[in-house]
Amino acid sequence: MRTLQIHQYPYGNDNYGVLLHSTQTGETAAIDTGDAKATIGALEKTGWNLSEIWITHHHADHTAGLTSVKSATSAKCIGPHELSSPIKGLDTHIGDGESMMFAGVKVEVITTPGHTRDMINFYLPDEQLVFTGDTLFALGCGRLFEESAKTMHASLQKLMALPADTQVYCSHEYTLANAKFAITVDPDNQELQKRIKRIDSLRADGKPTVPTTIGEELATNPFLRFEDDDVRAVLGMQESSGAEVFAEIRQRKDNF
Repeated sequence: MRTLQIHQYPYGNDNYGVLLHSTQTGETAAIDTGDAKATIGALEKTGWNLSEIWITHHHADHTAGLTSVKSATSAKCIGPHELSSPIKGLDTHIGDGESMMFAGVKVEVITTPGHTRDMINFYLPDEQLVFTGDTLFALGCGRLFEESAKTMHASLQKLMALPADTQVYCSHEYTLANAKFAITVDPDNQELQKRIKRIDSLRADGKPTVPTTIGEELATNPFLRFEDDDVRAVLGMQESSGAEVFAEIRQRKDNF
């Protein structure tokens, strides 16, 4: 049973920030702080006091507000080891296989290089939650800026192995655009067709499509369906490796 409260808030053109709060201890964590004003506003709206900041990777739309939020709240900041650009303001570096405690809840770190070399995900198994940054999106995955398709393929498999009912909070509202691409490589997927209708309805009402679940992504996200016979047939890659199929899907999305 979940013990933590979640508040998701938008910022920028399509980013999401998240606050994670324990009513038992009063502790609050912010996952990424790309916009200080938006984060402070979310804290004021909820009435929560910030204890920790968790950073998924170094890109500015995830870190630009870090030092300002830290200064305003005295929160400690936890983020990835310096494998890409340095992140100013980090107090603690954490990586694959390491874990930490937040409000009595275990938080496991899963490294997923691909979008960046320093990308980390925060997984809370007892809460059935994972914060995937720009690795896994609803119906998509991050662009490959710092690593190869082979590396991202291996990274995504770490997330695919999580329980199907794990709730996924990613950092962008890209789902509608991702859906338009997904149907081109998985056109006969009835679950995808139904999901697209739900997405259209949510976005028409101005509602978020995040969070999603690992199970829903396994069933409908083409970037996780590189072993599916129907997807392989559409691509003409029945005999290719999973990594090769993934690379083709990623390249097609880049050019879509």
